[in-house]
Amino acid sequence: MANSIIKSFTLVIIASLCFAGNISAQHAQYYPDPDTAIQRRLEEWKDLKFGLLMHWGTYSQWGIVESWSICPEDLGWATGARKKGVADDYNGYVQAYKNLQTTFNPVQFDPEKWAAAAKDAGMKYVVFTTKHHDGFCMFDSKYTDYKITDSKTPFSKNARANVTKEIFNAFRKQNFWVGAYFSKPDWNSDHFWWKKFPVCDRNANYSVKKYPEKWKQFVDYTHDQINELVSDYGKVDILWLDGGWVRPKTDEEVKETLLEVSDGSRWARNPQSQDIDMPRLVKEVRAKQPKLLVVDRAVPGPQQNYLTPEQEIPDEGLPYPWETCMTMANSWSYNPNDTYKSADELIKKLVDIVSKGGNYLLNIGPGPDGTLDTQAYNRLKEIGNWMRVNGEAIYGTRMYKVFKEGDHIRYTQSKDGKTKYIFLFTYPDDRIALSQMTCGPKAQLQLLGSKHTLKWHKNGQQLLIDIPAGQKRATDHVWVVKVSE
Repeated sequence: MANSIIKSFTLVIIASLCFAGNISAQHAQYYPDPDTAIQRRLEEWKDLKFGLLMHWGTYSQWGIVESWSICPEDLGWATGARKKGVADDYNGYVQAYKNLQTTFNPVQFDPEKWAAAAKDAGMKYVVFTTKHHDGFCMFDSKYTDYKITDSKTPFSKNARANVTKEIFNAFRKQNFWVGAYFSKPDWNSDHFWWKKFPVCDRNANYSVKKYPEKWKQFVDYTHDQINELVSDYGKVDILWLDGGWVRPKTDEEVKETLLEVSDGSRWARNPQSQDIDMPRLVKEVRAKQPKLLVVDRAVPGPQQNYLTPEQEIPDEGLPYPWETCMTMANSWSYNPNDTYKSADELIKKLVDIVSKGGNYLLNIGPGPDGTLDTQAYNRLKEIGNWMRVNGEAIYGTRMYKVFKEGDHIRYTQSKDGKTKYIFLFTYPDDRIALSQMTCGPKAQLQLLGSKHTLKWHKNGQQLLIDIPAGQKRATDHVWVVKVSE
């Protein structure tokens, strides 16, 4: 995953993106996809607003950070998160990590329960980690035996061993859009971390220029696996690619990165161009899935259909398609002692993101037995209770002329601009005074969840809305006033 802090300019939008574990800013640009069908599909995606991301793999058995503990970079948040008491030496640790395949047996796996809970919460799309950086496939790839369906994995004997297929089918039955998270780097592949050489960082551990045939094998391997996902798993709506350091780089960009490495500002020691031919890949997958959105995270170009600030909400509204991906707890992957954000915080983050024109992709990490934490189910239920009353102010909306007023008020509006919504983070005692909301003389106002209209009038540039004393609150957390013209 990668942290992102985003600023915007005009036609070509410059974004400053910080990669997790890299902690150094790089510049990316947003380019609209030239395909008008994809542009229309993006508008449909923007209507969904709320999705579920799931990080799950063999690492859940140790309750550690996903994949990164086998990265040989001296990163406190990765090496410090390694499972204690496994091995003191790096090679021993990596072997023990890979052996997790032989004990992974999530016998309580129940994707229908996950999908039902997500639907109840008001989520509309799901993105599942089919393969993270460690290379372990949560789908039945014929190009590797490092997968959940291989005979070395105990769960392979289960009728539902191909968990990606089971998850996609369960969520589709609940009318979700389906997204496949796929890591471009693969630290298990001998075509990426070649056993001929020691590994030194997250990049390919050999010279791509010197060994082009070896790199071509990796490119073919990557294309083959992604083509499996779009060929054998039904309709896929989103291809969500992670590992933005696997990307083309000019010689000048490589030189700049090397300078950063030499002065200690970058951890990766082997920066080089690692081009997997994304334009060709997109043509291949869209031949099978014509409306597929492709998210080549943090890589400038038309293959990044929307941007994905990570664990961050931009300060301002953004004029291009974007989605904040964020954890419900603290970790992306399962941690048995994790602390979950409150429903109040999650709902307010959702409102804040939507008011700024974004989508909210909320991550939950399933446990090693295939279940979600009880706290996760509780949060989803509370969010769902709120969404059933206030969802119309979320789904299908767009930014208002301003996204907020003060710290405790947010705005959205319908796409035709005829209906506006005022989100109140604190419940007013008797009256709301607004300077940014405008409405016509015949406008009707009501609190969502109530059938009673609200009295209002203008005082100069202010809109004053009266909230009757003793007005019953339909929900907790955030309250919404609907303005109908």
